[in-house]
Amino acid sequence: MNDAQAGRPTDAPDPAARLAALAAALADETRAAICMTLLEGRAWTAGELARITSVAPSTVSGHLSRLLDAGICVTERQGRHSYVRIADAATARLVDELASHAIPDRDAAHAVPVVSAPDPLARARTCYDHFAGRLGMAVTDAMEGQGLLRTEGAFELTEAGREWCGRAGVDLTRVGRRPLASSCLDWTERRRHLGGLAGARLCARALNEKWVVRVPGGGRGLRVTEAGERAFSDLLGISSSILR
Repeated sequence: MNDAQAGRPTDAPDPAARLAALAAALADETRAAICMTLLEGRAWTAGELARITSVAPSTVSGHLSRLLDAGICVTERQGRHSYVRIADAATARLVDELASHAIPDRDAAHAVPVVSAPDPLARARTCYDHFAGRLGMAVTDAMEGQGLLRTEGAFELTEAGREWCGRAGVDLTRVGRRPLASSCLDWTERRRHLGGLAGARLCARALNEKWVVRVPGGGRGLRVTEAGERAFSDLLGISSSILR
């Protein structure tokens, strides 16, 4: 009996072939090193990955094409730069489990230094009209941890998140077609932080309430005040040590 007689479409992808293609994409030392680097959850440019893995940029480009074609990695553009990251949490878990199986004494992904930036920009700043830097990531992580924000794929406020915004005085009244939540790649943290209407209105409220103030000299740098430390602790359980 052939595939058509068995009721199976002849053009359906062969599961064994797909599994073999996935395994082949990982079956290279350089590509494995790239994946190990990306397991930290940060995004990197192709040039940075070339330096981290000590191979030529042209060589890294070829390896990244294999990982992108296999769906292990995706690219994300921010400004003039294109960054590479693990495709999603399920893929990260798969790679992490394979790494842990291959390296029994491994307790975490190896650390790679993040691009340096002068304080206070790395600590807290605005990105357009929402928080960025360690403050932006602390807010994003806290909202995700409390079930207020979904970060798998496109960012999305949960029903609990919309209710939290109401209690926190974050006005979600729409103006135009801007989404309630969106993600923006943080150039110092190399992870995605909260943008969109919720991110902008939370930042505006924090500025109005003097939870954060602009640093002297202008620019995008912010300083979290004592009132802000109390507010972020009360609203999201963020430790003041993260904000300093």
